[in-house]
Amino acid sequence: MAYEFTKDDLEAIEQLKTKFPEVKPVTLPALWIAQKRFGHVNPEVQKLVADTLDLPQAHVHGVASFYTQYYKEEKGKHVLDVCTCLSCQICGGYDILHYLEEKLDIKVGETTEDGMFTLNEVECLGACGYAPMLQVTNDKYVNHLTPEKVDTLIETLKKGEKPKYEQIGMPRRKNIKK
Repeated sequence: MAYEFTKDDLEAIEQLKTKFPEVKPVTLPALWIAQKRFGHVNPEVQKLVADTLDLPQAHVHGVASFYTQYYKEEKGKHVLDVCTCLSCQICGGYDILHYLEEKLDIKVGETTEDGMFTLNEVECLGACGYAPMLQVTNDKYVNHLTPEKVDTLIETLKKGEKPKYEQIGMPRRKNIKK
């Protein structure tokens, strides 16, 4: 497959270039534009980004390979990143991960036959107070997961809808007497 940016993509990249004194910092947002366009930033897409920015391919590859949010291969329409770091692990992160493996009939790192879901196990997503949790395709967090909440999430995504934003307040301390 030959990868090409659209005219709008190229205009967005040119606009980004005006915001920085040099082109290297544009690598990250240009990779986001590419991933949004193609669904991944495999080596051919990385080459396109490098050529577009007139940067060495090694630089673009280094950036893309450093960040897990850039998909280096094709993924499902919805990527489910399940946190299994300590807080999530203690609160049932592995239980949720295994529940999803059974529900979707895939293992970690695999994509469902219909191309709808890819399941990943990830390190900390920075939401330890809301464990266990997962992130949907580098976007929405789904917190305090239970099997029922996972079922609802999967059905929501299958309908083509995004999960609803869930506002979770921070715990408040009672007045402490000095």
